[in-house]
Amino acid sequence: MSPVAVPPVGARIRRARLESGLSLRALAREVGVSASLVSQIETGKSQPSVSTLYAITTALGISVESLFEAREPAAATVAGAALHAMAAFAADPGRRIGPLVTPGEREVLELDSGVVWERLGHVPGTDADFLLVTYRPGGSSATSGGLMRHAGTEYGYLTSGELVLTLGFEERVLRPGDAVCFESTTPHRYRNDGAEPAVGVWFVAGRSVQ
Repeated sequence: MSPVAVPPVGARIRRARLESGLSLRALAREVGVSASLVSQIETGKSQPSVSTLYAITTALGISVESLFEAREPAAATVAGAALHAMAAFAADPGRRIGPLVTPGEREVLELDSGVVWERLGHVPGTDADFLLVTYRPGGSSATSGGLMRHAGTEYGYLTSGELVLTLGFEERVLRPGDAVCFESTTPHRYRNDGAEPAVGVWFVAGRSVQ
């Protein structure tokens, strides 16, 4: 069964921006990108990078978790068991995902620069992103090559491939079996310089922007 696709991230970002009363240009200034890029993200013409996604959710005062919430799935794009899975993932932000999440039930976000996030579970009342993360060959958390910072404490475990972590002024190469943990306010970036996908499990706690 294929992983469950999530409705367009851009539409969710636009809705959150309008609810916050921010203009497109104002959000772009907050994030430090062009208004054209924000517009392209909102209309689905472009996907945000990991760093841009974190910056946008922080500026809008929403969680990354909220972008995974599946709403009103279309039968034309989701079929069979996947449609049932989408229906089960209701729009309630306090919904529980689990205790068992099969590969076919995972919600998936395709981000820019060859990065894929698959949501592995959620317990209501907790503040954490629990993700299976894939960096395709050449993939990076920031298209500009810059470092990102965001709230929370980051834990990661690489299961396959190699991933280069820039943390502050140091670069470290993660190989299968390696684990990392650090405060996410430390400037950092991930990139895959290899020829194979780099896959791992990531857990970011304390990401709340409330």
